[in-house]
Amino acid sequence: MIHSFSNLLINWYNNNQRDLPWRNTSDPYKIWLSEIILQQTRVNQGLPYFNKFVSQYPTVQDLALAPEDEVMRLWQGLGYYSRARNLHECAKSIVKEYNGKFPDTYNELLKLKGIGKYTAAAIASFAFGQAVPVVDGNVFRVLARYFDISEDIAQPKTFTQFFNVANELIPQNQAASFNQALMELGATICTPKKFDCGNCPLAQDCMARIHHKQSELPVKKKKIKVKNRYLYYLIWLNGEKLAMKKRGPKDIWQGLFDFDLIESKIALSTEEIFEEVNKHHSNAEVVEISEPVKHILSHQRLEAVFIELKSNNEKILNDSNLQYYTKQEVEELPKPRLIENYLTRKYF
Repeated sequence: MIHSFSNLLINWYNNNQRDLPWRNTSDPYKIWLSEIILQQTRVNQGLPYFNKFVSQYPTVQDLALAPEDEVMRLWQGLGYYSRARNLHECAKSIVKEYNGKFPDTYNELLKLKGIGKYTAAAIASFAFGQAVPVVDGNVFRVLARYFDISEDIAQPKTFTQFFNVANELIPQNQAASFNQALMELGATICTPKKFDCGNCPLAQDCMARIHHKQSELPVKKKKIKVKNRYLYYLIWLNGEKLAMKKRGPKDIWQGLFDFDLIESKIALSTEEIFEEVNKHHSNAEVVEISEPVKHILSHQRLEAVFIELKSNNEKILNDSNLQYYTKQEVEELPKPRLIENYLTRKYF
């Protein structure tokens, strides 16, 4: 059964795999880069970013030497910005501690910043041929359905169970193809809501298909608690210049640039907005208040209002760590998608 599973899967993959640039290389840098970009990101969205990074930083040394703001600007729009910060820190560690060469074992790769079990296994397998199973959401889904595994995949202990199942199936001499095939099947055939059993190489013995349980597996009981946040951005104007600041640690968008901000626990009326602005900046002149703009993140639901202001009080900049930038300079700054969208609508 083990050989049948692996052979059917790999044969299917050899005839049906998508042509993706990170599959045509054993360069650990490009494989690592692709895996970080594709975390929480669809292939069609991540591919242009992969190409941009490879073009801008052809080697891990190039990435390590890049200014952080430049890396964040290139990442802009992908979201989950901690990935970009970890990517940059990891590149610097590889250059400093490993002379610019990626470790070639799973356990050593795990020591690097931002590299977890999945990414370490992917690099070890695809770049160095190690028979280490790669377990991601696609793999969870395929194995849960095929073997009718009903344990909750949101529980950390369940990872070990799936890792061990995959470890029993992985062929020692075709580890990379097996891992790629398993992920590809989950991404294109055995998808969360559309399971194309008619074109699946494993359908004949799949327990979920036999018992009509495809939509029930895998089991994931953990629910993400979504936090509502109400953001009131103060857009300070000085001729053609805009005042912006770099966001600090321990919150979303660390290291990116946005505007002066008043945050509220509840949505404010127009009158309340004027009161808040006056409370913080009594001599400011309100020029325009935008309609609320909704922006959804994985764990947070944001509602932003942009308030254009004028003031001659330079103390505002000093107190708020703000700095005036020209439009061209603003374009070059790394910014959250919410801010980028506002600037595009209003100024660019």
